[in-house]
Amino acid sequence: MNFPLYIASRYLVSKKSRNAINIISIVSIVGVAVGTAALVIVMSVFNGFEDLLTKLNNSFDPDIKVVPSRGKTFVPDDNFKSVLGSCDYVSVVSYTVEENALLQYGEKQLIANIKGVDENYLAATGVDTMLVRGEALLYNSGVPCAIMGAGIAYSMGVSCDYFEPVVVNIPSRTKEFHGNFSDVANDILNNVSVYASGIFAIQQEYDTRYVVMPIDEVRKLLELNDEVGAAELKLKNMDDSDKAVKFLSDSLGDGFQILDRKKQHEYAYKIMQSEKWAIFMILIFILLIASFNIIASITMLIIDKRNDISILRSMGADDRNIRLIFFIEGVGVSLVGALAGLVVGGLICWLQMTFGFVKLGGGSGSFIIDAYPVVINIIDIFWSFVAVMIIGLFAAWIPVKFVTKKLKTE
Repeated sequence: MNFPLYIASRYLVSKKSRNAINIISIVSIVGVAVGTAALVIVMSVFNGFEDLLTKLNNSFDPDIKVVPSRGKTFVPDDNFKSVLGSCDYVSVVSYTVEENALLQYGEKQLIANIKGVDENYLAATGVDTMLVRGEALLYNSGVPCAIMGAGIAYSMGVSCDYFEPVVVNIPSRTKEFHGNFSDVANDILNNVSVYASGIFAIQQEYDTRYVVMPIDEVRKLLELNDEVGAAELKLKNMDDSDKAVKFLSDSLGDGFQILDRKKQHEYAYKIMQSEKWAIFMILIFILLIASFNIIASITMLIIDKRNDISILRSMGADDRNIRLIFFIEGVGVSLVGALAGLVVGGLICWLQMTFGFVKLGGGSGSFIIDAYPVVINIIDIFWSFVAVMIIGLFAAWIPVKFVTKKLKTE
């Protein structure tokens, strides 16, 4: 075994002559372990929330969304359809159009976002998997239907009994007001009636905003012919998302924006990533404070081993080897603490994933999930370990650099 490594390993596991040094060494290891475990747990929880957000978005949004760069609608011509059809990564293509509308159900009125979809929409998304009531139908015996968000249905008292329709109103682009205030709605509004066939519950952003209905009915309201607002694509394999985006961007040109899942919710993902790394830096700062225990531990050890240092010098050990002994000792403290922290943090994350013992909101059941979500990411664990070891290297280098130099001059 390498001489400095052998002596350092003996110092690491052996009992020191002064009990205070043993206590500080243990506190150093525990401090590093707790900080490392906290890094692993916090990063895994943020990964869990990001994964949850992705799954919730996947229920309503497509894998890739193609929208015009200018304007709100476009006509999918033969060239456009040919490009989508020739993309080997795409399995389903659905055309949609969205607009704000006034909903009326009995005496209640509400502004909502109506989304007109074609028959492929349910295959391109997972809305039908998030139903809490009714069925995912766009037509029932030829009668137009709507799939509503739970927030909208609750606010308006809508049920799926096909007893009373929901009237959807949008201002006309061509009708003129004839001066009859008692009939102003018919003068300036287009309207269609739809029956609620199903109610979905995904998350508040969707539940309180969206009503999904046949695209032909929305086109009537908007006085459109073949125009659509977007082409929503389902991929054969999500791992090919980047390849599909590149192919579509190159083939369709600057006239269209190709939005993958993260670009469709770019702001939300950026906020989550910013919060994740902000917490990471805060915990790193806490570990920096904890590293002062390592500095104190190595400093006291060097002072405690002054006689050993003199003996080693008399035996021929040079200053480089002596410094290396105590440097390895400091790195060993950080390594033991980091490995212990990784094990403890990983175990806590596994227990949370398996049993969900830490509940959201005290386990009241008012959330989408009952317990904090956790996803262990090997890359995050690797960078946490690297960060801890870098701090440990500096914490070991400082006392070795200055204290051993001072002892040499004495």
